[in-house]
Amino acid sequence: MGMLLKLAWRNMFRNKRRTFLSGLAVGMGLASMIFVFGVYDGMLKSMIRTATDSFLGEGQIHALGFRDTNEVELTIKDFQGVMQSLEMEEVIERFTPRTITIGMLTSPSDVATALVYGIDPVSEPPLSRLDEAMREGKYLQNDDLRGILVGSKAAENLEIGIGDRVVLTAARAGTGELAQELFRVRGIFHYDIKEADSGMMYIHIDKAREMLGIGPTAHEIALKFTDIELAGDRSLPFWTRCTTGGNEALGWNDIVPQLDSVVAMTDIGAFIIGILVFCIVALTIMNTLFMSLYERMYEFGVLRAIGTRPLSMAGLILFEALLLGVVSSIIGAALGLLLTGYFNIYGIDYRGIEFASVTFTELLYPTIIPRHYLTVPLLILGFAGIAALYPAWFAARLKPAETMRRSL
Repeated sequence: MGMLLKLAWRNMFRNKRRTFLSGLAVGMGLASMIFVFGVYDGMLKSMIRTATDSFLGEGQIHALGFRDTNEVELTIKDFQGVMQSLEMEEVIERFTPRTITIGMLTSPSDVATALVYGIDPVSEPPLSRLDEAMREGKYLQNDDLRGILVGSKAAENLEIGIGDRVVLTAARAGTGELAQELFRVRGIFHYDIKEADSGMMYIHIDKAREMLGIGPTAHEIALKFTDIELAGDRSLPFWTRCTTGGNEALGWNDIVPQLDSVVAMTDIGAFIIGILVFCIVALTIMNTLFMSLYERMYEFGVLRAIGTRPLSMAGLILFEALLLGVVSSIIGAALGLLLTGYFNIYGIDYRGIEFASVTFTELLYPTIIPRHYLTVPLLILGFAGIAALYPAWFAARLKPAETMRRSL
């Protein structure tokens, strides 16, 4: 075996240009796979981060049925007990309560319907990017019960600006009577998400509770985990502990099921791309081996004539294929690291593009995943071995006299 390996290594460099070009072709295929896998991973993380960090949160707790009906009466059961239990949870980094209702905002020039959130000005900023999204004015102060934050598109439609007065109308819990309050526009935010900029508004949670008549409770508790991977783990015991007593706790993959579908879709896409690339790799290696084999027909005929067994002939071809796979893997891993590393630093500008109901608001950074630099080259070696089976079988069946005569 040692002699065959040495002979295969020597044969690899008998035609250096062909070996380099073949290695480069296979290496580029490997590099493209590493880059595409990195882009997929970076895209998923960016989409999840965009969806959860903007305002959604990585997880939420509601009363059962609230997400389906948005009824004002469906507040979180045992609200104070749930808030206290969250402080004891090791997997939870932050949380904030919110009230949610559909309201009507009236300005001197127009009227608009919006989803009105009551937020805690102190605990909200570390969990969402609302304060960072302010385009004009300022974020709500903790003692500002008359301030309202309006989306950029809604402000444009209502023809309002900072300091203008607006009237908010909402239905009270239980009676359904309409409650009206006068607010001043403190800030105009811009998420660069059409639905949020035109249909969401924020007021102080204490004022919202007073308007809705729901007391010291909330419709939603938004959660931030110590690790976002935990928020997407449906088997986490936290979900069972919090889904009790008439409440339900959900992670981002249940709150925005489109993201879960995207994860499955990218897995299928990566599998298909992988199969295509590996087919190209296999054909490249097979073509290289046959070209090399036909160039050395006389040499193979002599080897068979002096008693080299068919199994050794096949082994020689297999070793050449595996060595070509090793050279290609080194080239491909280096190219993949350079390509992915460059865009990992400078990013790809997908901002403004909407996919699966999520609008990219930040640059897309492909992820450098160390395990891909081991698993993908190993798969390349495996496919190189498979691709070499036919040329090896062909070499093993060569007849000495016929082979030498054909090469003359």
